[in-house]
Order: sequence, then structure tokens, then C-alpha cells
Amino acid sequence: MSGPSHKFIEVSIGPDPAGRLDKALAREVPEEASLSRSRLARLIAVGAVAVNGKVETNGKAKLAEGDNVVITVEEASEVETAPEDIPLEILYEDDDLIVINKPVGMVVHPAPGTPSGTLVNALLHHFGGNLSGIGGEKRPGIVHRIDKDTSGLLVVAKSDKAHHGLAAQFEKHTVERHYLAICHGVPDAADPRLRGVPGTSFETGNILKITTQLARHKTDRQRQAVLFNGGRHAVTRARIEEGFGPVALINCWLETGRTHQIRVHMAHAGHVLVGDQTYGGRRKVSAKAVGEVVAETLNRFPRQALHAASLGFIHPVTGESLQFQVDMPADMQELLQLLRE
Repeated sequence: MSGPSHKFIEVSIGPDPAGRLDKALAREVPEEASLSRSRLARLIAVGAVAVNGKVETNGKAKLAEGDNVVITVEEASEVETAPEDIPLEILYEDDDLIVINKPVGMVVHPAPGTPSGTLVNALLHHFGGNLSGIGGEKRPGIVHRIDKDTSGLLVVAKSDKAHHGLAAQFEKHTVERHYLAICHGVPDAADPRLRGVPGTSFETGNILKITTQLARHKTDRQRQAVLFNGGRHAVTRARIEEGFGPVALINCWLETGRTHQIRVHMAHAGHVLVGDQTYGGRRKVSAKAVGEVVAETLNRFPRQALHAASLGFIHPVTGESLQFQVDMPADMQELLQLLRE
């Protein structure tokens, strides 16, 4: 069996070197090579970079004008995840990226508990051989995720260049993401209780802003926890779209994109999402407030009532501004119809 094939990228250090290897390569490697700083750092660490014919594994190694650097990169290889013929609702696709409407119940990425039936399995089948490779493997570039039981919009990269460009936009928080959710209670600035919740404030237009740190829960590894020291900075905004007494339809948008961010932030504010067993499974609506049928439907809703409804970003290759919107899935629409009636 033959080993993986390689390509070689040669760089000559110019008259104004960066001083150290990792910084010089980040500047000098041509953009079309699609090697991010983190990937270059990994290549240096594993001995895939030679300076003047000698392997150099220290990213801080000093360089001089005229030094010759050769980077050895494995050509994209096939991944072990099996392609599966799973239908996809595709809103947009070109050579660099694809935008899909993920259904409720689909996991985005294979894991030990869910090795098949995932979005990645479906995309590998859909793409066939038409993948240029992400990080040295022929795989879709997942730049953001939504939970298994959350529906809605996802953009996935098909090329390294798109992957790096999209990842940079998510890192800079320039991607527009709006979610529709049904929550317990009505998050209104007139509610004095909310003024006493740490990390919450209101902006003009009755917009609830939640600013905290988030980290994995100390005892329950499936959950995230709100912190004010340590963890990762997280900001969520939410605005009421419709109020229905004990519940409300809200529009949430993310300044940051942490795991379970909307779910844990709304629970922290006392407005846990309807159906969210992880962050508010004991929260119930009284039949006295909305009637028995509506109360039972709300209390038995089988998942968090959360939908990624709109997505906007700059195409990382063409520079075009792209905007997408998708309607809520049938279960949330039926629940809203019941509340309106």
C-alpha cells in the first residue's frame, strides 16, 4: 500500500524578516496555500518544516534574509467517516461552501455515541469526490454547530480557503445569526425581577442583553454553567416578538457563539426555553393560565423550542454579502398557532 502523497511549499525569506519562523511563515506563505497560523504551527511542531535543508521544530527559531524554508504538506486524504445517502435541504451551494437547513434530531458531527446519521455523513455523500480538503483531509469544514434538537441554518466550508475565511468571521463575531425561540415568561424591561439578575441589562427597544462567562458545568459534563470569573465571554440579546401570558416568542441573536449559549443564558435570566430538559425540565405552565390543551402541549413539547432562523455572512472567496432565512419547523409553528388561538 502506498503512503500519503505530499506537496512542497517553498518560501524565501525577504529583506524584512519577521524575526521568527512561525510569524514569518504566516506572512510569507501564499494565500492560495490556505494554511492557517494554527496549521502552520502544527506543521512546524511535527517536523514538516525545514530551514536551509534542516528540519526546524521551534516556531520561535530566528530567521535571516535569504533563508530558504520548505514546508511539506500531506495531500488531502479520505476520512474514515462513511458517506450516507441522507436527504438535505440545501439553500445555497458553490465550489467553496454550502448552506443547509438542518432538521430537528440530526447531529452535526460524528461522535462515539453517534457515528452515523450525522450532517457530516450526509454531506460526504452529497459532495462525492468534490472536496478540496480541510486541514489535510477530504472532509466538510464545520465552522459552527447547532444542537441535535435545534433546527435551522448552518454554513459549511468545502475548501480550505472558505474554511479559514468563515472561521475568521465567526471569531470576529461579524456573522449575523438570529434564532427564534419560545420561552417561559416574557422577558420585559418592566419586570423588576430581571433588574436583579447578575449579567442582565436592557438596551433601547426593550432588548434584553445577557453578558456572562460560560464554562462546562463542574458536575454535569453535558451542561454549560454561567460564571463571572473564568470561562469564556458570552453575550446574547433577546427581543420579544409575541407575548402569550406565561410564554413568549423571542428573537435571539449572538455576539459570541458558545455551546448551548442561548439555552443557558435564557435559563439564567429566568426564561428557560419551552421543552429544554437540560436547563429547565421542571418548568411547567399552569392549565389555569392557558387552558388544559395548550398547557399540556407546552409541557410535553419534546425538545428545546429553538430555531436558527437567519444567517448572514460575507462569502470568504467572492466577497459577496449573503443572507438566508428559513421558516420554523412544523412543531414550533403548530405550537405558536395553538397559542395564538
